[in-house]
Amino acid sequence: MRPVLYVLAFLAVIALGFWAYRENYATQASLKHVQALQRQIADLREGLAVQRAEWAYLNRPDRLRELATINFDRLGLLPMEPGQFGAPGQVAYPAPDIPEIDMPLDIQGTQPLPESDL
Repeated sequence: MRPVLYVLAFLAVIALGFWAYRENYATQASLKHVQALQRQIADLREGLAVQRAEWAYLNRPDRLRELATINFDRLGLLPMEPGQFGAPGQVAYPAPDIPEIDMPLDIQGTQPLPESDL
């Protein structure tokens, strides 16, 4: 009986060693994948920073003013004036929604009125 237990224990140790070996390599592969994703995120953030800087550079007021002057004949852009804007009283705001009364309440208490009292 003892040799059978020794063989079973030996096989269990071999199986656990194989499992640990596979888990080690799976963990290393996951770590490499995470590092690759972090590098990709860093590259995308750097590219975004470059694009934001380029956007700020291209939207300089003096450059836009110069482009508007150069292309005035084609675009017909004019400077904005206060008279072009409306007053706040001219804005048509939507009417607020009034909720429907679906259950009348007793004036003196907070209990709803029975159907027979209606």
